[in-house]
Amino acid sequence: MRNFYFVLAIIGAVVPMYFFIQFFYGGTEAIAAADFIPALFVNGATRGFAADLLITSFVFWVWMWSRRDTGPNMAIFIALNLCIGLSCALPAYLYATTPRQA
Repeated sequence: MRNFYFVLAIIGAVVPMYFFIQFFYGGTEAIAAADFIPALFVNGATRGFAADLLITSFVFWVWMWSRRDTGPNMAIFIALNLCIGLSCALPAYLYATTPRQA
């Protein structure tokens, strides 16, 4: 499972970054970073996805906090969550916490 989590973390980093790069640098005009947050809430569908992601990320942070004494440094995974997304941070955390097989 450890290798599977690693692959999922890579995919979870590459796929969102592909779309973020398209958003910021695609087309003839680059979109300002300030336009990113309003774009998340442009209609009901995007608001629903954004709310789901925010709530799920918060639950992930609380879950990591509950295991802070035995788990890895939370700051790394919070940074991954904020900079790339939960699709990278969660499998990376699972990778870091899954014991290596002999």
